[in-house]
Amino acid sequence: MDVFDAVRSVLAVRDFENRPVPPELTERIVEAGRLTASSMNLQPWHFIVVQDTDTLKRLGQLARTGPYIAKAPLAIVVLVERTRFAVSDASRAIQSMVLTAWAEGVGSNWVGFGGLDEVKALLFIPEDLDILAVVPFGYPTSELGRGKKKRKEMAAVVSRERYGQA
Repeated sequence: MDVFDAVRSVLAVRDFENRPVPPELTERIVEAGRLTASSMNLQPWHFIVVQDTDTLKRLGQLARTGPYIAKAPLAIVVLVERTRFAVSDASRAIQSMVLTAWAEGVGSNWVGFGGLDEVKALLFIPEDLDILAVVPFGYPTSELGRGKKKRKEMAAVVSRERYGQA
């Protein structure tokens, strides 16, 4: 799948088949995050790959907005340093991972933006790092309507040269 098709068709997935993500694909997903550009090339992130069933279940309990993590075969916990552009840079890395997975038929969804403090103790995360997100990955349980998105019309979100100019 080319990049634009992945962007056009990616959807949030919250229900996963009981089937592991192959090691080669897991590595490729993480590599996509690692290779993402960052401000001043600081790479202010760290990725924890979680595949242990008990740990995934516990993550699903601790992440209030993502109980479905418990049924995913893989999750990547994205940590950030406390630097000026870390959230932006790591968000880009997450999107790279999501699109790489989607192009191979693996779905995901972002869980986070706070409320993950208890995860630090579970995964032995150093105090000087923050958890930006937990991103579960897995094969969707149902066929998704690839590309069928409800989005605002282009004219509602795009201006040319100055605001409000079509």
